[in-house]
Amino acid sequence: MNLIDRFLKYVTFDTQSDEETGNTPSTPGQLVFAQELVKELKEIGLEDITLDDKSYLMATLPANTTADIPTIGFVAHLDTSPDMSGKDVQPRIVTYKGGDIVLCAEENIVLSSSMFPELNDYKGQDIIVTNGKTLLGADDKAGVAAIISAVKYLKDHPEIKHGRIRIAFTPDEEIGQGADHFDVKKFDCEWAYTIDGGQIGELEYENFNAAGAKVTFKGLNVHPGYAKDKMLNACLLATEFASWLPVSQRPEHTTAYEGFFHLTGMNGTVESATLSYIVRDHTRSLFEQKKEQLRMLVKRMNEMHPGSTTLELRDQYYNMREVVEPKKFIVDLAFEAMEAVGVTPLVKPIRGGTDGARLSFMGLPCPNIFAGGLNFHGRYEFLPVQSLEKSMQTIIKIAELTAQKS
Repeated sequence: MNLIDRFLKYVTFDTQSDEETGNTPSTPGQLVFAQELVKELKEIGLEDITLDDKSYLMATLPANTTADIPTIGFVAHLDTSPDMSGKDVQPRIVTYKGGDIVLCAEENIVLSSSMFPELNDYKGQDIIVTNGKTLLGADDKAGVAAIISAVKYLKDHPEIKHGRIRIAFTPDEEIGQGADHFDVKKFDCEWAYTIDGGQIGELEYENFNAAGAKVTFKGLNVHPGYAKDKMLNACLLATEFASWLPVSQRPEHTTAYEGFFHLTGMNGTVESATLSYIVRDHTRSLFEQKKEQLRMLVKRMNEMHPGSTTLELRDQYYNMREVVEPKKFIVDLAFEAMEAVGVTPLVKPIRGGTDGARLSFMGLPCPNIFAGGLNFHGRYEFLPVQSLEKSMQTIIKIAELTAQKS
């Protein structure tokens, strides 16, 4: 099975994660997918294959030289985003000649080159798209496919000398829980790379500091005909609270190192309402200020309506730069590997996070490398075939360069 066939097979598994279940993995499809991968890794001939009941899968490609070479790792995640269905994904390969791509003629779902001008970078290439009714799942099944294809290539080409290589696939990255039960000691690497980036060339060792916030409003419901001076509508409290946060700090108005408050969900009745936010900033001090701003707004609401509003605030991950930068050689190694396989590195901050951010703070420095996909988490997601191939080649070259430099 070649790289592309491998990816096309992987996206048929429904592995959408769900933060409401409280389980690990949060959905059973992730474990089903992992169990299928175990079979594949055994056929390839990897060793030390382990899969626990929480769907953490690890395996080893043994060194093919006696030289003293550091053990390195490659990590990707099994789940797809809860933002859109990943069930019954129907991918197809299109040779892109420019212009728009009709994903579903019946429902007039079109991948538009005017809305997504990055499409124009891939004229003349084969790209993988959906039928417009699901996401594709390149985030991060492209990463899974690239890693497995790379270690198989190394296994089949012993002339490429390499040290011991560990690979791992995690559940629930998309809901911020991918590293919750990751056993760094068991993984036993000096450093690793997540293969979870987007467009070709992405190389990232900076990411957002991140928190999740849930604001709950308690109202008082009475018959609307007799509500004067009695009713307190929780839904209106929620909308008033949302209006207090700065419009300029919404994700649709920010870029580069700018942080944001992102309203990800809202529901309610007159009696009770909730707002769910994710809070992001690259700078730790600004991140702390954003969290304090939420606390102050909750205090303000309670001064206006005593006892009406509560806040649940949970840090999710931090900017890996402070951990990775002292070992910058691992970033430089990936940079050199990309150039060696004909890829122009794009070193930039992640406007998001990866398992690697948390793993870095758990003692495993872990920059992030492109898997090739674009427009993640929605119906317009696509994956250029050549980009996926270059991701695989970059992994192979990193393994080779690590051996050569040891």
